[in-house]
Amino acid sequence: MVEVFSGRTILNKEGETVDPEEALRNKVVGIYFSAGWCPPCRDFTPILCDFYTELVEEREPAAQFEIVFISSDKSADDMVEYYHDMHGDWLALPWTDDYKNELKQRYKITAVPKLVIVKENGDVITEKGRKQIRDKGLSCFRTWLDAAEIFQNFKG
Repeated sequence: MVEVFSGRTILNKEGETVDPEEALRNKVVGIYFSAGWCPPCRDFTPILCDFYTELVEEREPAAQFEIVFISSDKSADDMVEYYHDMHGDWLALPWTDDYKNELKQRYKITAVPKLVIVKENGDVITEKGRKQIRDKGLSCFRTWLDAAEIFQNFKG
């Protein structure tokens, strides 16, 4: 995954720049295409927050999982408001970065919300992250982790 965001600027929820090489190394990555104006997005985002919190924040050691939010909001202000009000403590591509359009093409995004789960090199594990989380809850992470072919310290 490091390859997909290599050389890009990604931000944490505080708006600080994060090194994608460090933040995404040896992790399963969810690329979350979403927007605040979209009712299904506003419906799924809290579910994704719970999933992320249980895996990353409440687990010791934290699961090897990270999310990068790719906004389809109409303005930078809309993105920031949606990101801060509803999203978990994950990462985001700045709204001003046109790389989001390349990502939408690469992963064939035609509608939001869409959660694409990828390996470190950007290869798709599943395009159905949202459906799998809704249907299987936390158990889908083990499947993603096995498919990711990364060094694992995950228990559970």
